Order: sequence, then C-alpha cells, then structure tokens
Amino acid sequence: MIRDIFENAYAAAAYSAVGVALMAISFVVLDLLTPGKLRQHLWAERNSNAGILVSSNLAGIAIIVTAAIVASEGRLVEGLTYTVVYTVIGIVVMAVTFALIDLATPGRLGELLLHPERHPAVWVQCVAHVGVSLIVAAAIL
Repeated sequence: MIRDIFENAYAAAAYSAVGVALMAISFVVLDLLTPGKLRQHLWAERNSNAGILVSSNLAGIAIIVTAAIVASEGRLVEGLTYTVVYTVIGIVVMAVTFALIDLATPGRLGELLLHPERHPAVWVQCVAHVGVSLIVAAAIL
C-alpha cells in the first residue's frame, strides 16, 4: 500500500510538472498571437477578454493532459509521452485555429480579443480553444 502511494505520488508529480510546463508554453504561444504583453493585459489592466481567452486556453490544455493520463492506463512513460505529443498538437492546432478565425474576422483578432470592452469574438475563440482540445482528447481515447 505504501509503495502504491509513493508510485502514485511520483506519477502525479510528474504529470503535474509536465502539465504546468505545457500550460506555460501554451501561454507563451497565445502571447505571441496577441498584441502587447498578455501578462500586462491580464494583471495590470485587468482585461476581462484576456482573462476569458487565457482561461479557455488553459482549460483546453488541461482537457488534453487529462485525456492523456487516462489513456496511459497507469503506464507512466507512455502517459507522459502522450501528454507531451498530444498537447503540442493541441497547441499547434489552437494557434492555427486562431489564425483561421483571424482571417475571417474584420481587423486583427488579437486586438479585438484584448479590447477593454467585452467583445463577442473572445467567446468564439474561447469555444474554439475548448473545441480543439476536446477533439484532440477524443483522438487520444
């Protein structure tokens, strides 16, 4: 029993570390896609559109990481590999989706998403993030 606890704790720590690192990478990619500094929009300017956008992105990454853990069926190395590979795919597809929505949007999508007043485009991008994540998660399972 104690051995199982330690093995599970080790796996939880490994998945957590990889998941947090992938969330950080996803944040950096999103920051590159939007004008200005996303941290500034979030914490200094308290921009709610930026908060919704980042929240949906992080939730999407969590969905993919969770699916990878479930699909690994207790095989840690395989699960961590699934986690990295499929989450990177998710990040890339989210970025491509962002670019495609930007093409269909008058003006620059990043500017609309970070506008100080609430904008419906942020909800479209939010659902795109979560939708892409669910598709990638389903592909894993």
